[in-house]
Amino acid sequence: MSLAFDEYGRPFIILREQEKKSRVKGIDAVKQNIQAAKAVSRVLRTSLGPKGMDKMLQSSDGDVVITNDGATILDQMEVENQIGKLLVELSKSQDQEIGDGTTGVVVLASSLLEHAEGLLDQGLHPLRIAEGYEMACKVAIDKLDEIGAEFDFTADRPEPLVKTCMTTLSSKIVGRCKRRLAEMCVDAVLDVADIERKDVNLDLIKLEGKSGGRLEDSSLVQGILLDKEFSHPQMPKVLTDVKIAILTCPFEPPKPKIKHKIDIDSVEKFEALREQEQQYFRDMVQKCKDSGADLIICQWGFDDEANHLLMHHNLPAVRWVGGVEIELLALATGARIVPRFEELSADKLGFAKVVREVGFGTTHDKQLVIEGCPNTNAVTIFVRGGNKMVVEETKRSLHDALCVSRNLVRDNHVVYGGGAAEMACSLAIQAVADTVAGVEQYGMRAFADALDIIPLSLAENSGLAPIDSVTEVKARQLAENNPYLGIDCVDAGTNDMREQNVFETLIGKRQQMFLATQVCKMILKIDDIIVPNDYA
Repeated sequence: MSLAFDEYGRPFIILREQEKKSRVKGIDAVKQNIQAAKAVSRVLRTSLGPKGMDKMLQSSDGDVVITNDGATILDQMEVENQIGKLLVELSKSQDQEIGDGTTGVVVLASSLLEHAEGLLDQGLHPLRIAEGYEMACKVAIDKLDEIGAEFDFTADRPEPLVKTCMTTLSSKIVGRCKRRLAEMCVDAVLDVADIERKDVNLDLIKLEGKSGGRLEDSSLVQGILLDKEFSHPQMPKVLTDVKIAILTCPFEPPKPKIKHKIDIDSVEKFEALREQEQQYFRDMVQKCKDSGADLIICQWGFDDEANHLLMHHNLPAVRWVGGVEIELLALATGARIVPRFEELSADKLGFAKVVREVGFGTTHDKQLVIEGCPNTNAVTIFVRGGNKMVVEETKRSLHDALCVSRNLVRDNHVVYGGGAAEMACSLAIQAVADTVAGVEQYGMRAFADALDIIPLSLAENSGLAPIDSVTEVKARQLAENNPYLGIDCVDAGTNDMREQNVFETLIGKRQQMFLATQVCKMILKIDDIIVPNDYA
């Protein structure tokens, strides 16, 4: 403990257990934070763009994940440094709000910090740099709004949505069949979207996967896919024009709430008890039959006695169906969830045209497909792939594409990709910086230079000469006053992103700028780091 004394001789503690803690102050603290951010960014930078590389991450229990999704990489990396954790939170914020652009936002934030380091060496105060970044961010947002294009689409003409989803999927492992997967995502979103209110509830779109088969075998099910099978092997495998009862009560005799004990001292008493149990089961099955139900879907299990009776009465059943799936089933089929057998009636049944059990390959894996529901408010995208890792990465990629479609339904403005938007914003900021009188102009120019990291990374990951490519395209943007020129990552022969159909959502790009600037401002304001010393 470190003590000091005031003018009256009274002791006070400066820093408790000071010898057990390490402390970094001033510019050194800011630079240490910047180095931590740069280390995280280096990992992600090679994953950016259509030619970006994947990362293989192994968890402590041996599970392997292969992905190039920024949020997933950072989440699996288990970053220890506190500034690194800030960047993990940054990518999570982008993922939760927008769903796409998680890699770009971290790379941009790290580039902003890297350019701030040069200004700190010149003697600029961190807060003046942060204020310059704020001013530059406003200019960049205004430029994005100016160059953004409005996309008109309808449920009958969804092609603009499909093209934007294809841009998102082009940087993923599923890029070779991006057209088909993009169409599936757009169809799923338009099925559950409320176009008038401009709202999409992604919880109504279920992503299911099964390894084995090809990626091209993936399909959109207009209904619900359950990873279950009929409770008895002799039940029919295909049902048509089905009335469905959804139960949250078990097929079991009632159990007393209090502690109880039954003494059975004769065969007659045992037979009476068995007959009573049988009667309970018969009553339950009869109530289901009386309601007119053709299929029972139960949240809980039931024993062999009930299963036998259900099969004997020609009443197919499915057991152990999860709560989320039951809610989706109720939405799709129009059924009411019934908590007690006494409440089961014909008006609480749902309807589906076809319920079928599907088997896969030579294994015993089976799934139930429920199609032809009256309300297509719930749909399922069924993903196939060569192995479990491909299926999981495809599901992550499709989630990004679904989020992009949702964002376009909410706000149908787009900007052009390939680094075109970033270079246009960079030129706009440099033009405005010349009119700013204060020290903030240095921060603004640093922001403009930092934006070039996106087109530089795209060019580098595509095997092009990064500096030559960016300077050439930037010069053409300025000379032709054309903000739609970007990096030609796929050797299409043109730098015009409108011809290549490379789009990104305006709200996604705007969110990237806002979040990256806010995190930089927060990190630049830290000038004192006090942490426990491991070697004390």
